[in-house]
Amino acid sequence: MTTNRRTFVIHAVVGASVFATAGLAQAQAMVAESDAQAITLGYKADTSKVDKAKYPKHAADQSCANCALYQGKAGAASGLCPLFAGKQVAAKGWCSAWAKKA
Repeated sequence: MTTNRRTFVIHAVVGASVFATAGLAQAQAMVAESDAQAITLGYKADTSKVDKAKYPKHAADQSCANCALYQGKAGAASGLCPLFAGKQVAAKGWCSAWAKKA
């Protein structure tokens, strides 16, 4: 089998695509309640555990899943949030930046 430059370039591009796609498919880390950003925003992985004295505007029906910032799919257990760069939040979670989804 002879290999020329065109074949090499095609194989290199396909190979790079496979590695890039595999990197995107890996699960992203979950936000820990102890992360600095999570503490600042009062993030809790379970909305029922939010301190109502500290966050009086919190309502029981508010969760990450129905927040305008949540980027997870409907029904998913977790999804991305732009406030926690590159990390996932629990769909049942909550933080003080919660905004009603349109």
